[in-house]
Amino acid sequence: MAKKLDKVDVVTVGVGWMGGIVAAELTKAGYKVVGLDKGKEKDIKDYLHTHDEVRYPVRGEGYEKLTNETYTVRNTLEEDARPIRDKSTAVIGEGIGGGGSHWGAQTHRYYPYDFEIRSKTIEKYGEEKIPENMTLQDWGITYDELEPYYDKFEKMAGISGEPDPNYPERSDDYPTPPLKKNRQMLLFEEAVKKMGYNPFVIPAGTLSEQYTNPDGETLNACQYCGFCGSNYCEYGAKADPVMTVIPTAQKTGNFELRTHARVIRVLHENGKAAGVLYEDTRTEQEFEQPADLVVLTSYVFNNVRLLLLSEIGKPYNPEDGTGVIGKNFTDHHGVTSSHGLFDNEKFNNYISTGAYGMAITDYTGDLLDHHDLDFLHGGQIEARITGNAPVANNIVPEGTPQWGKEFKEKSLFYANRFLMIFSQKATLPYREHYLDLDPTYTDANGDPLIRITWDYSDNDKAIHEFIQEKHIEILEEMGATHILAYPMPEHFSGGLAFQHNSGGVIMGEDPETSAVNSYLQTWDIDNLFVCGASAFPHFSCTNPTTTAAALTYRATEGMIEFLKNGGQLVEAKSQKNQV
Repeated sequence: MAKKLDKVDVVTVGVGWMGGIVAAELTKAGYKVVGLDKGKEKDIKDYLHTHDEVRYPVRGEGYEKLTNETYTVRNTLEEDARPIRDKSTAVIGEGIGGGGSHWGAQTHRYYPYDFEIRSKTIEKYGEEKIPENMTLQDWGITYDELEPYYDKFEKMAGISGEPDPNYPERSDDYPTPPLKKNRQMLLFEEAVKKMGYNPFVIPAGTLSEQYTNPDGETLNACQYCGFCGSNYCEYGAKADPVMTVIPTAQKTGNFELRTHARVIRVLHENGKAAGVLYEDTRTEQEFEQPADLVVLTSYVFNNVRLLLLSEIGKPYNPEDGTGVIGKNFTDHHGVTSSHGLFDNEKFNNYISTGAYGMAITDYTGDLLDHHDLDFLHGGQIEARITGNAPVANNIVPEGTPQWGKEFKEKSLFYANRFLMIFSQKATLPYREHYLDLDPTYTDANGDPLIRITWDYSDNDKAIHEFIQEKHIEILEEMGATHILAYPMPEHFSGGLAFQHNSGGVIMGEDPETSAVNSYLQTWDIDNLFVCGASAFPHFSCTNPTTTAAALTYRATEGMIEFLKNGGQLVEAKSQKNQV
């Protein structure tokens, strides 16, 4: 039998970026917050000696182990799903800080077009431009409404960057200057400017100089060591919940962190959340934590799974399009990348950060005319310098044998003579792409695993072909001797490796088509909020953390308002139409 604990003001499920932001903002406002996380506690001292490719990227230390938690995947409704068993294809952060401890820290904002994507697409091209089975919808918020919260996250995290010339809508500059330009970036910048593009340094949570944020937390200057994308930062130069929002919450004296606490259910009755049921994974003892406000702040899959297991909200049905929990799942993979090899250039490819390079956004959103194109949205193009890891580094020209003397010679010759042009593309939602509970596979407690139904769409493939042509043009202008342009896989096979997923608890104006309002408050239970990329109705071209964090900062204002006055914070559109 579960042991019932004393009631608190707020309980969060997951203590990464979103849980840390909620804890920091609500404890500063005077509320008592308990943060539950199924992982272990981490401290900056744990980050020492993490320059280790085998220990982190290869063996996956710092990631959730598939023996503890996995998912099932299928491409179509007719297929049987199978569990993911390859650790390289399910990289989910483990422990306090979650993915915010090992993220690459790329921090682009989403574009004004994204938040009103359906309205703006119809306005410009007509409804017939949207495929019949594409479940495109507006987010219930505009860029202008969210912009102050982007600024708040950037100042908390000390983001280093410079404004994107194509999207000037900023209330303030980045808090720290952009990272230094190296030879690869200068070569890219010179080439794309000649081609008429507008390059800028990628904004990053790896800081260009020491910085103290508005909460008094200090981050150090980046050393450009290259061990960023899968590793913790032992210099304390990468924005991380463990170094920012979590200690901010702890300093208030109003925050209690509980580790090894796996939440099993959200408890609710009569339309109100009563708290959560969790187990201590070390002892298997169950606890009931009552709270006035419950906030789900874990990863996409867990947010969706908890709602489905707790029977909150109507599960999405792809057959008739009804329901909302699990709807509009999108994955951010099948990225487009191309390599240029330079016989007459030599770079220092070891020097890098997790999000180092320059970008152009001329082919994103509604910046390009889609009238004669067979896709919507687009992708940004980046010269991305990710660092030459000592083990996994063998870029050679096409036609080179994969072993032997010639392979070794060319591997050595081109080790510092290549650069990557990289694009993440917008991923738009489809009626048949969703999350639900697997009917066959269960976890150790007997609860169903999350099932992913998703595949690359015609829109994904058309963007890939279009963007890759631009890659080749840029590499030719840069003077590449050899160009390696990689085809997009025919089908998705569980490649979740960059921890980029969204949807399932999507936001909007109408409870019939969305699960949460613009404050991430659920329509069904007014004292339950769900924060994170699970709220995104579609995936834009860039990494999700910045937008998820901005939405969460705004949501914390709604939480405080709710704790004072109660009730739904937003009037539903369907209700407005009835007035």
